[in-house]
Amino acid sequence: MKKVDTHLFIESLIEKVRSTIFEVQQLRHFNTTVLSLQPNRQSWSVAQVIQHLNIYNEYYIPAIENKLHLHNTKPLPKFTSGWLGNYFTHLMEPKSGNNIGKKMKAMKSAIPQQQPNAAKEINVFIQNQHQLLQLLQVATNANLQTIRIPTSLNKWVTLNLGDTFRFLIAHQERHFVQIKNTLSITSQQNKQYYPSGSHVVSHQ
Repeated sequence: MKKVDTHLFIESLIEKVRSTIFEVQQLRHFNTTVLSLQPNRQSWSVAQVIQHLNIYNEYYIPAIENKLHLHNTKPLPKFTSGWLGNYFTHLMEPKSGNNIGKKMKAMKSAIPQQQPNAAKEINVFIQNQHQLLQLLQVATNANLQTIRIPTSLNKWVTLNLGDTFRFLIAHQERHFVQIKNTLSITSQQNKQYYPSGSHVVSHQ
């Protein structure tokens, strides 16, 4: 990733989070049965995907918040991604045509329950997204390069703050493509649960 204007970089991330909030709100139009359907035994339901994202958010959001409160830094005019942050983000980003790309096995600690409460998980996710928006706003006055966040893989493996935001948001975008695909498959398999006129949430 080349050097980018820091303000424009953060604004682009804010737009992505706002888009995600819109998309997850559309899931409230589906009943809990639909959101709990798995396309097959190996694939997660929508509710499971949202809970998986909540597990990540509940690690990274407090970690980012703590670091922002500890560091008294000033923003740089340009942001440059680190090689590791760039690598992790590209692994997660949806590919052309809204494809997930290479499948990856989730960490054991991030595997969702078999039957999570869909409505509860959606509410928690939306709360997390609003908190993420607040942190992005705070980050406009911080140095995205020098503040480093321990990854959930290992506390000794860290990413700079800008890359942490990029990775976390790319991870969410990846899984919202999965959600779209899941709803498309389950709508064909279980038409009795989909009321006439319902539509599958689209990924912008």
